[in-house]
Amino acid sequence: MEEKRTSFLKVEIRAKEEESQKYLDAYFIKYNEETELWPGFFEEVAPEAVVNSLRNNDIVCLFNHIDGVVLGRTSNNTLELNSDSTGLFGTVEINENDAEAINIYSRVKRGDITACSFGFQPIEEEFEDRGDGTFKTTIKDMNLIEVSIVTFPAYPSTEASARKKDINRFKKEVLNKRKNTLKEKLKLWQIQ
Repeated sequence: MEEKRTSFLKVEIRAKEEESQKYLDAYFIKYNEETELWPGFFEEVAPEAVVNSLRNNDIVCLFNHIDGVVLGRTSNNTLELNSDSTGLFGTVEINENDAEAINIYSRVKRGDITACSFGFQPIEEEFEDRGDGTFKTTIKDMNLIEVSIVTFPAYPSTEASARKKDINRFKKEVLNKRKNTLKEKLKLWQIQ
């Protein structure tokens, strides 16, 4: 199942024109910065999470995660993605023969569209119980499928509910570990 994430962090999208060609530049993912998926559950993406996808995947750039509105793709070099110390940065070459792409470019240039997102399948995650009732997961590896320029930075409820199943499973594991630790302490206390 593909999951979509929208960065609630300040992202940088800009429209630029070079030698009559139009481009959109954006940080689609910011590394090592927490996003609160819902109250008490935080997520961040580690820099190594995209390495395999950048090497092996044909990643597309979409508008609002709509697979019929493709702005560019890595296999034909109309989308260039690079990972740096800040995050996953991309440049999309706008197809000037595509009215929808030109409209999206114009909306970004005017500041009407200001957010980015990405669709992926988690491969490796590290869960952390912070001990204060909050939890955090760090995505260590993912199958990155797409990046998107989006109008509204929000998590679709189906995606959030899928993540809630993961955190509920994790909470149960943490509770069981605490119970076992307490049982062991009680046994030691009774022996003394």
